[in-house]
Amino acid sequence: MNRSHILKAACAVGLSAACVWGLAACTGGNQASGDSGAVAATVGETSISEDAVTKYIENVRSQMGVTDEDSWGNWLAQNGYTPESVREEVIDSYVQRELIRTGADERGITVDSSEVDKYVNEMKQNYDTDEKWQEALAQAGMTEEEYRSEIELQLKSRGLMESFATDEEPSEEDMLQYAQMYATTYDGAKRSSHILFDSGDEATAQEVLDKLNSGELDFAEAAKEYSKDGSASNGGDVGWDKTTSFVEQYQSALDGLEKDQISGLVTSDYGIHIIKCTDVFTAPEEVTSLDQIPSDWVESIKSSLKSQKQSEEYQQWLEERKESSNVVVNPMPEGLSYAVDMSKYQSSSDASSEGEGDGSSASDETGEGADADAASEGGEGGESADAAADDAADAGNGTDDAASGEGQPAEGSEDTGSLSE
Repeated sequence: MNRSHILKAACAVGLSAACVWGLAACTGGNQASGDSGAVAATVGETSISEDAVTKYIENVRSQMGVTDEDSWGNWLAQNGYTPESVREEVIDSYVQRELIRTGADERGITVDSSEVDKYVNEMKQNYDTDEKWQEALAQAGMTEEEYRSEIELQLKSRGLMESFATDEEPSEEDMLQYAQMYATTYDGAKRSSHILFDSGDEATAQEVLDKLNSGELDFAEAAKEYSKDGSASNGGDVGWDKTTSFVEQYQSALDGLEKDQISGLVTSDYGIHIIKCTDVFTAPEEVTSLDQIPSDWVESIKSSLKSQKQSEEYQQWLEERKESSNVVVNPMPEGLSYAVDMSKYQSSSDASSEGEGDGSSASDETGEGADADAASEGGEGGESADAAADDAADAGNGTDDAASGEGQPAEGSEDTGSLSE
């Protein structure tokens, strides 16, 4: 069982957009909040209140529609949980947040208020009115000030991760291993450039196409002169189709081109394209040298390996920090609202074994757990609340890229941050 299963489930089943920045912020963002005074855990001298943990779990139940005892019990059983293990997972997310907070402060990682303003304003733009924005915050269980604090923490988290960056170059052996994977995965990939015209400018597009076909114009120079796309300055290059997801009309036209061939006029929601296939990759039977794959893929491999090492060092730091921070988890109190008698509910493995003879399944009998499980597997919540928020922050950066490259044909590009379909 993935430790972050319930966090993924919460993200997948429709928490407010404000909450993707940090799932734990759905409790209101204050670890010490609550009236009972009970302490679920301590991290050094910092207390995590039992009420905060309970409030978070109840918020998850509400978002997933499993507020009654039976639906909740079935969901827990189907996903291999108990109330105790759910509590442990949520506490662990709070612990990690506290470790990240103190670690960032110790390393001098700060966040300017203008950065926070940027992300708040970007999120606000998803709502038509301030009233709707406030409603979304209320649904997520936080005020705007708490939301701003959450963003600040997640940006610090990203800064902390980046502080583990390394200048050490990956080994040739590791690079080749990745190169072999790239070669297999991207066999048949096509690289392309395009010239984008406004949808109402078909006459100019046809004139340029005629000149390209006659040899009167060079494609890259024509892209720089005529294209309305952000790729114009780079001769219209938009990269490889198997590392970039293009809109259907663009991809269909590119599929029919061989290297150095130019398409006719191709219309998409972005306008009118003239597309040129600039390269086709055919995977060698055996990759023995990095020279056998495109150079930009080599750079991607190098970047991926460095990021992997950075992540490993960060996770190692986090584990060591946790071990040295005197984390104490107190026994689970009796009478908590989410505590149910699990002896009344079947796990997915138990139900499956019983259903083998008659063709029935646990999902047929309950409906609840299977649906929630499917949703959770589709979520991208990451290993903790801070990881989910970091992804959201990265997505915010992509907004800037998309704005600068308006009109690009890609649904999502690793290199260009192109607009979606």
